[in-house]
Amino acid sequence: IMRILPSISIYNIILSIMSSNAIPTVDGFSSRSNMKMSMVDAPYGAWKSPITSKAMTAGSVAIGSLKLDRDDNLFWIEGRPNEGGRYVVCQYSPENNDNDNKKRNERDAVDVTPAGSNVRTRVHEYGGAAVTFGNDGKTLFYSDFETQRVMKLDYDDNDNDNDEVVAITPDDENCRYRFADGFYEKSRLVMVREDHTNPAPKDVVNEIVSVDANNDNEKEISVLATGNDFYSNPRISPDGTKMAYVTWNHPNMPWDATELRVVSITTNNDDDETSSVTEAVDAQTSSHELLAGEDGDTSIMQPMWHPLTGDLYYISDESGYKNIYRASSKGDKTIVSSILPMEYDFGGSSPGWSLGQQGFQFSPDGRLIATISKNGSTRLIVANVMLVNDDDNDAFAASVQEYGTDDGLPMQFGGVVASKTNNDLFFIGGSPSTPSSVYKWNLDTKGDAIQLACSSSLSFPDDVISIPEQIEFDTTLGTAFGYYYAPKNGKYQCTTESAPPLLVKAHGGPTACASAAFSAGMQYWTSRGFAVLDVDYGGSTGYGRDFCRRLRGAWGIVDIDDVCAGAKHLVEKGLAHPDRLCIDGCSAGGYTTLGALAFKDVFTAGCSMFGVADLTALAGDTHKFESRYLDRLIGKYPEDEAIYKQRSPIESVDTLNCPILLLQGDEDKIVPPNQAEMMHEALVKKGIPSCIKIYEGEQHGFRKSENIEDCLDSELAFYGKVYNIPVPDAVTLNIENLE
Repeated sequence: IMRILPSISIYNIILSIMSSNAIPTVDGFSSRSNMKMSMVDAPYGAWKSPITSKAMTAGSVAIGSLKLDRDDNLFWIEGRPNEGGRYVVCQYSPENNDNDNKKRNERDAVDVTPAGSNVRTRVHEYGGAAVTFGNDGKTLFYSDFETQRVMKLDYDDNDNDNDEVVAITPDDENCRYRFADGFYEKSRLVMVREDHTNPAPKDVVNEIVSVDANNDNEKEISVLATGNDFYSNPRISPDGTKMAYVTWNHPNMPWDATELRVVSITTNNDDDETSSVTEAVDAQTSSHELLAGEDGDTSIMQPMWHPLTGDLYYISDESGYKNIYRASSKGDKTIVSSILPMEYDFGGSSPGWSLGQQGFQFSPDGRLIATISKNGSTRLIVANVMLVNDDDNDAFAASVQEYGTDDGLPMQFGGVVASKTNNDLFFIGGSPSTPSSVYKWNLDTKGDAIQLACSSSLSFPDDVISIPEQIEFDTTLGTAFGYYYAPKNGKYQCTTESAPPLLVKAHGGPTACASAAFSAGMQYWTSRGFAVLDVDYGGSTGYGRDFCRRLRGAWGIVDIDDVCAGAKHLVEKGLAHPDRLCIDGCSAGGYTTLGALAFKDVFTAGCSMFGVADLTALAGDTHKFESRYLDRLIGKYPEDEAIYKQRSPIESVDTLNCPILLLQGDEDKIVPPNQAEMMHEALVKKGIPSCIKIYEGEQHGFRKSENIEDCLDSELAFYGKVYNIPVPDAVTLNIENLE
């Protein structure tokens, strides 16, 4: 019930559009001097904006999953809505690079994977970690979305049309095997495999396997860890003798309770140049050393071996925050230390949703490099962990340094990767007014981060960009948080209405968070005269474990209380019109949207995008990864069926009395389309204004440009009709039961 977040997902990394000092003519918005003319007085919501849905998709891509190969060549994955939403591996290739025969795109990058291919794995359905690099500087491995086979690609050829691609996993027309989160070790790949031979969620088998990098013979695949429900982050120690990994069982999700285990591994011969992982001494997980998570109530994530010392680092929330720990071997004794104790969460904004997430790295000289979020901005933490005396459990890092915007870094950034040969860092960053971009920053020279590539080629005037304000407000369990965006458009004002309509956004997950990073999806609304509140309700990540656990047993209560409290807070401050409060959300945010409309009397309209309407149906009809998620959020099913029904919006249609728009993909395996269809049918039967759109070929999140555009434009037209706002150039929308 996703956010995303984390493999790149185009609907979640809402496509960015750049704000700059050089302002081209876009939809009649010309130079800054022309914008000094008298402002047009028009109703809130009826302002004409240059930030159109078509402009957003036409000039933008999603960029994620930065990687460096052996020779420090930089790669990333692009999500392209104008190419059917497919994902492409790209190599940064400025003019002085050797790739002169390959066509560069606007981001000075060349496509590495073949034309028409789609680099995406369906492990856990959310995927992530679909690409692994060999250690020869010329080979990469990727998951092909159509077949779910792992493909081997020789990318050093200057002509990518002639690059050789071969499959190294078995052919199967039913795509019963899925692979992700690979680690290359000599001639084999250690990967997470998901086996759908028996497709019922309870029968799907997840394991860690070793795959021959030169052979697609199924017999050459050996199992290294098995017996538990889920696995992630298989990582081989620098000396090649051990494998660390994270594992967990139902009903836990990775942010609830996981285990960090270590197992000894054997190789196929004694030649260091060709030896590779063949098998574990015993593949049963229960026989592997349990290093952390033994209490069954701690989340362990993102293990990584130190390349110089061989110590194992990982993230644990045992202190109440996701902090970085180190396990060091001293003879036959293992000493575990909290290396950077802080009351901040490491590991990224929404760790656990996708595979391959890594919230810290190591520099060539062994320093630890990590990020945290502090007061709405990202801070880079650099610590010397090479001089720590860890004879006891109080071994702290030395010379801890913190860097931020004053040191030339963007306001928000993440996905940091560190050079293997110098102190260059690469990351994806931006700000409330700057779209997602790839940056380089050097630990030695500091200075302003160098922008290498931007996710958008378009620019818009500064005076249509609303800068969010982080706010706190009182709610049922204390305090909740959010980002408030005021309406802003340099050509318009409204003197006839006391306050603007407010669109409250409930993020997906629900174990995820809002962000102040630039989002064209936010500016689409504010530049038309809507105020927006992006809420971090109880259960969101980034505020410590206690805040995240507010939703335990209380989904459909705490989240709904908090989005309602946020809306009322802005009404009390005169920043929102009490009769024009609307709400939207994707997936879990769609459930919060429907629940707020069904169980509270605060909002007057809403839009649910692939949201949950019937919790009982979801409990029996979703994929393995989330099939027991509701045990923690609601209760056990079917034992607590009464609670499921009580909190299902579809069971409370009698209390609904405001218009609802439902947007859904017809291939969604996470929240199946029957959820939206059942809700729409119930609303129409009761006489409540409702509109449903089912997008062909879309799954859990919209990736095709035409559907991203229609999604935004339909929601705007919907509110225009409901609130009698004269929306310029509104799309045609058939809303049943609306006069």
